[in-house]
Amino acid sequence: MYDVLDSRSVLEVLRPVQDPELRKSLVELNMIRNVKIDGGKVSFTLVLTTPACPLREFIVEDCQKAVKKLPGVTDVSVEVTAETPQQKSLPDRTGISGVKNIIAVSSGKGGVGKSTVAVNVAVALAQTGAKVGLLDADIYGPNDPTMLGLADAEIAVRSTEKGEILEPAFNHGVKLVSMGFLIDRDQPVIWRGPMLNGVIRQFLYQVQWGELDYLIVDMPPGTGDAQLTLTQAVPMAGAVIVTTPQNVALLDSRKGLRMFQQMNVPVLGIVENMSYFIPSDMPDKQYDIFGSGGGSKTAAELEVPLLGCVPLEISTRVGGDNGVPIVVADPDSASAKALKAIALNIAGKVSVAALT
Repeated sequence: MYDVLDSRSVLEVLRPVQDPELRKSLVELNMIRNVKIDGGKVSFTLVLTTPACPLREFIVEDCQKAVKKLPGVTDVSVEVTAETPQQKSLPDRTGISGVKNIIAVSSGKGGVGKSTVAVNVAVALAQTGAKVGLLDADIYGPNDPTMLGLADAEIAVRSTEKGEILEPAFNHGVKLVSMGFLIDRDQPVIWRGPMLNGVIRQFLYQVQWGELDYLIVDMPPGTGDAQLTLTQAVPMAGAVIVTTPQNVALLDSRKGLRMFQQMNVPVLGIVENMSYFIPSDMPDKQYDIFGSGGGSKTAAELEVPLLGCVPLEISTRVGGDNGVPIVVADPDSASAKALKAIALNIAGKVSVAALT
């Protein structure tokens, strides 16, 4: 079929290979670049839409199989890189310079482990090579500095012609800004809506975020001022709703989900946290102490994806208290594996949304 082994024949044989999520040809998406031929050795660059692509190995394998069908090919070398696409802009909302995708992690109810999910998803994305920031928008209860091992960190404030600019703290591959850096540890924040609105906008626009593939926003529970400020200020790639299987949490999560939909923010899916308890001394057992199946049932009813289910393990709580997230402290644990899979799932959905 192909008499000459050259870059054109390589691209033609790769044309039927599709991105599994976008369901479009890799060649048409300009994901195959720098094709080189050296005798029977073929090399090229595969440019993925996110460093956190969950199907990376499958795509590489499909490419290699396709090229090896060409006569004369003895070896196929694939260099994998990534270019995260920019989320779609909106005329009435102002993006953040250098930040490609803004993702809210929210919940209708407090105490469901929303910050645990947000912190671990941010770190898991950073572990794939993505550039990640974390904005702690829970102004009244800022816990992210503790959970990210930055409880004693200080952030610099620089004066510029455009006003004060905050330099985020950094740990575990993630840039962080939080109200926790600006107040004493035991100091309560007793503010009405307008002041909260102002500080969230400051965290969005007056922080030296630099170049980010993903800015994860850890929201406070509920559907109040913080949610309104965020959804009205910036274009968002999507929202992730965290719940437990318990009916009370599910009822509130539905309200939070509907709020984002009413504000025209895509809902990427639901994360069911504390799905079941795994005793540390009996790792083969599990107990449904908050019920079971609530997340999948709610996701089906509301026609949104179930991004994953995270078990309740003592090591997850210990990691949060010690400032070493479970995806770092115990990457082979059931919780860490679930959170990593959720992070990859989120990244994949953001890329699909940006390119369709």
